Amino acid sequence: MKKTYNRYQAKKMFGQNFLKDTSVLDKIIQSMPHNHNHIVEIGPGLGDLTRRLVKCKDVTAYEVDRDLYSILQTEFCDQLEAGSLNIILGDVLTHWQNNRSLYDGRYDLIANLPYYIATNIILQCFNDNNCEHIIVMIQKEVADKFTAQCGQKEFGALSVIATLACSELRTLCIVPPQSFDPPPKVDSSVILLKKDLSKSFDTNFNDFLKKAFSAPRKRLLKTLSRFFDKDILEEIFEHLSIDSNARPHQVEASLYSHIYTKVNNNGNSRREDTTTTSGTNK
Repeated sequence: MKKTYNRYQAKKMFGQNFLKDTSVLDKIIQSMPHNHNHIVEIGPGLGDLTRRLVKCKDVTAYEVDRDLYSILQTEFCDQLEAGSLNIILGDVLTHWQNNRSLYDGRYDLIANLPYYIATNIILQCFNDNNCEHIIVMIQKEVADKFTAQCGQKEFGALSVIATLACSELRTLCIVPPQSFDPPPKVDSSVILLKKDLSKSFDTNFNDFLKKAFSAPRKRLLKTLSRFFDKDILEEIFEHLSIDSNARPHQVEASLYSHIYTKVNNNGNSRREDTTTTSGTNK
């Protein structure tokens, strides 16, 4: 069912919730890094954030909704003509599949992301060598997974990836449902992630983390023994001084990288034939 927002009807299929709290928009702008990076926005919606961003820097915005795209073309005709704003119609994930980056040069992603693709977008940003900062509003539950520290119950595969990929990660603010129209059913959070551009990851590392966190309440050693040789794992745990009784959320992010490397060096002795997909939503 569509709900009216001014002269536009928010479409549930695109996860559209329009931020109306100007104080949150102010916090996002104030958190922008002082650099010369280009700005990329995903899902500009009705342009409330876009209008503020384009006053600061040149912006490239990706919008999947053709109706919103038409509205934005009218609302920002001056900026489009001046070249300070470029609006691209289409699915941003498809663009990533066909191109190595969302922008040909260093950029920061600043956006109010649709909940249903937020995790995939952030993971794609980690693999996009041109993206340096990620300042996004997402569902609070997902934000907590990205920013969780070792030992917290939310600490999982996304936490490990973010910790290893970023030199800075923090929550800027929590945004209640009434800050949107139409209001979502859950709280949102604005998070800031600054990538460590010297880091890169084996694409299979995500699959390894999916295995490691596939049974979060069980001992990590027991879980990994389903996929790799237990004797080798015991040697690795002893070498890295990891408690054999530790649960997945109790092991530091850096140790997962070491376990992965050492397991690969020992030939990936698998206990069972398991098919996994790239990326992780655990």
